[in-house]
Amino acid sequence: MVDFKYCKDSFAIQTHRIFPLDLNTYGFLFGGKLMTLIDDTASISISRHCRRAAVTGSLEELNFLNPLHSNHSVCVESYVSGAHRKSMEVFVKVIGENLMTGDRYLAATCFINFVAIADSEHPDKDFVVPQVQPQSEEEKLICDGYPARRAERLAKRTDYKEFIEKLSIALPWEAEA
Repeated sequence: MVDFKYCKDSFAIQTHRIFPLDLNTYGFLFGGKLMTLIDDTASISISRHCRRAAVTGSLEELNFLNPLHSNHSVCVESYVSGAHRKSMEVFVKVIGENLMTGDRYLAATCFINFVAIADSEHPDKDFVVPQVQPQSEEEKLICDGYPARRAERLAKRTDYKEFIEKLSIALPWEAEA
């Protein structure tokens, strides 16, 4: 079994034209549509990295940097930027392009976390996903930050668990006053 994979082994890219029906009321690509493209592309990176079933655990640090316009293209690039035993982090970069001028711009970046799971094709539960080996300077910059992002994510998860224990699932009129 391979102990590591290069970032390029999990690289995925999707490019789409932005149509008027994809726009929000302000004339820019609807954020939810972009989030769908991001999760879809990142899931391909995950499958290429671990070759088994995985589920989205969290989407973090989604930063909308520049709006994406009608008749521009949206290019979503992703690759695995860190791995622990069963969890993996994917870095996603969104690039817009004015198709009339060829001008490209950074539209968004984010990190998404996935968890590999046992399934009918891979029922063993004692697996470990491959580690990540960056090669380019950009990959090294992104991957070098993985341990700190993971530690911060784990600390936030503990706080979040305490927070959600206090939330009610009752309808407002059913809650106690």
